[in-house]
Amino acid sequence: MLDTFLVPEKTTVSAKGDGPAVDVSGAAGRVFLLTLEITRIIEQESLEVSIIGSADGATWGAKPVVSFPQKFYCGQTPLLLDLTAHPDVKFVKAHWVVARWGRGVETPMFEFGVRLKEIPADVLREARAEAKALA
Repeated sequence: MLDTFLVPEKTTVSAKGDGPAVDVSGAAGRVFLLTLEITRIIEQESLEVSIIGSADGATWGAKPVVSFPQKFYCGQTPLLLDLTAHPDVKFVKAHWVVARWGRGVETPMFEFGVRLKEIPADVLREARAEAKALA
């Protein structure tokens, strides 16, 4: 079961950038739980994190597979990454953009990490059955 970081914990950034490519082709399932954890910020700034996919680990899609909502504060945000509709995606990586406005230093600063954890097939089946029963 795949459990890794797309952005290592407590990574400090002050400009846009990308995390390392992670091979997800060996995962038994194609559904993952992403967790964005922001551990430190300064005031009046924003962080946008998206996940982009690749078939070969070299050429990356122009559009993200999924994106977190824009963030302004510390905390954790979970997000489901479902690659079942993207059978060609074998690699994923995080891409982030930071912005700062207002008074003081113009350079943004975020300390954050993004964890990727495969959701086991039996857990997915149970969740889908429960959702169907509630519908």
